[in-house]
Amino acid sequence: MNNFIFLKFMTLGTSRTGEIQMASRGKTETSKLKQNLEEQLDRLMQQLQDLEECREELDTDEYEETKKETLEQLSEFNDSLKKIMSGNMTLVDELSGMQLAIQAAISQAFKTPEVIRLFAKKQPGQLRTRLAEMDRDLMVGKLERDLYTQQKVEILTALRKLGEKLTADDEAFLSANAGAILSQFEKVSTDLGECPHISESWSYTTVIYYIQTDGECGRNNIITFS
Repeated sequence: MNNFIFLKFMTLGTSRTGEIQMASRGKTETSKLKQNLEEQLDRLMQQLQDLEECREELDTDEYEETKKETLEQLSEFNDSLKKIMSGNMTLVDELSGMQLAIQAAISQAFKTPEVIRLFAKKQPGQLRTRLAEMDRDLMVGKLERDLYTQQKVEILTALRKLGEKLTADDEAFLSANAGAILSQFEKVSTDLGECPHISESWSYTTVIYYIQTDGECGRNNIITFS
């Protein structure tokens, strides 16, 4: 091997090593960022859960004010998340579930902190486990029918948004019990993994731009609804 070819080989090898190291570092930084964001969301969900558990101890005004403040914090968190995700395809893929879950909480489409948390972390298995536990609790009288219906609708919606296939019975249950707010959330949010086309008939002000790359759906920029 002459010196020129050897030098070229070594240069390419060094460049490739540098790319791998940069990719590895980028992946580590993304993982740390995701973990920090999940911890922030966990704290906000814990605030909502603590508030619901202490509801009977608070007067109506105090409860409503505290809940309003927490939802405002969620909205601020969502704004920060949008800025972080803007233009970064890797982060969009990693954090899209969290963004949808926060939208659901802010819009009051979802009211169960634990369901929102599992939705945000893309945990369909744990969502199904929770649903099975709820079924048992309903049968033995440990869970009221109204609360069961509310939480089941939230779980089924989350599962569908995460790309999970629902049974015909679950689809029928969802159609029969989804309220107006949840229906609006379904309309203006996108199932993860889908590639919908922008429609001129959409009346809401939020716009989601999509790009199509090599037959796969990529998001170029996301502006979430408020």
